[in-house]
Amino acid sequence: MVPKATLIAVLVNPTEPFAEAATRDALAAGRALGLQVHIAQASSAPGIDGAFAALPQVRAGGLVICPDPFSFSRRGQIAALALRQGMPTIFFTREFPAAGGLMSYGVNVADGYRHVGVYVGRILKGERPGHLPVQQSTKFELVINLNTAKVLGLDVPVYLQQLADEVID
Repeated sequence: MVPKATLIAVLVNPTEPFAEAATRDALAAGRALGLQVHIAQASSAPGIDGAFAALPQVRAGGLVICPDPFSFSRRGQIAALALRQGMPTIFFTREFPAAGGLMSYGVNVADGYRHVGVYVGRILKGERPGHLPVQQSTKFELVINLNTAKVLGLDVPVYLQQLADEVID
């Protein structure tokens, strides 16, 4: 979406148990892609405001929101700030672009619930939980909000729209 970006910011909640791993992964991904990565931290609503206020100074070309319950609960605030600052932002679940954010890529939550239901059924039929294999989500979804892209002045390539599981227009 922003091919000319040389620096990408990543918003991490430092109180999240996986914050350190998320930070390491983001920095490694940046190195692999030849991008600079700026780690912004926020664990409160005012912290989000402060993190966004710093983005113009670091000249971030885009923002990645790390998954955690706090950022999910603040998706409206994050979407509004991203739009106000003209910051292309990607989130981890479809509720973000539904709230006005640019795009999301992450696991399909409904598919995860379906897996849970299958496991519950197997347990209720007598299988021992300890004997069931651990599974991870394998179905991911891409959601793009074209209205937000237009406001940000971004042209969403047709092929990306065709790849998307949902396009909000």
